[in-house]
Amino acid sequence: MVKKLILVTSPPACGKTYISKALAARLEHVVYLDKDTLMTLSKQIFKVANQPYNRSSQFFEDNIRDYEYDCVVDLALEALDYEDKVLINAPFTREIRDMDYIKGLEKKLAEKNATLVVVWVETSPEIVHKRMIYRNSDRDTWKLEHWDEYIAGCNFEIPENLKRPGAKDSLIIFKNNNEKEFENSMKKCVSILDETMNEDSLQQVG
Repeated sequence: MVKKLILVTSPPACGKTYISKALAARLEHVVYLDKDTLMTLSKQIFKVANQPYNRSSQFFEDNIRDYEYDCVVDLALEALDYEDKVLINAPFTREIRDMDYIKGLEKKLAEKNATLVVVWVETSPEIVHKRMIYRNSDRDTWKLEHWDEYIAGCNFEIPENLKRPGAKDSLIIFKNNNEKEFENSMKKCVSILDETMNEDSLQQVG
């Protein structure tokens, strides 16, 4: 059976965590990973380095950010030795637009007999702002205090570069501006994933 690494991605506060958990609950044989779980360790790094806790700082960029992604991806690759699907909940904002990174990841996945699925959560900046205020997380303090600067640096464009010819699940758009969009997108997403898993299995048998 061809396995799947599913990345649920988008800028922060688009609804990734809610969607990721709901999607994982609807799939079978899936491992759920959340990059935010590593924040406990990241906070300790700030503390040991005597740096203020600011995930928008240069210190975070230089010493923590990329290592969090490396860690969660390594965990996912290891989990694929034991399960059919692994779902990572994380922004991957730069990585999904870097084709060298994507090709490198796809090469590692091929060694596990796995393919890459990206679920892009599409949410308007206005809804993101409201959700960020509502969740009231310390990771968003700088973003909210410098909203115009922060949002100007966010890329809400669909990463069309990820589409692979003939691969229905290479890029799945998940609209999430309201409950109706969520329900419709969830049904579509699960349907595509189930369909492609079955197709891949039949191709291997053939």
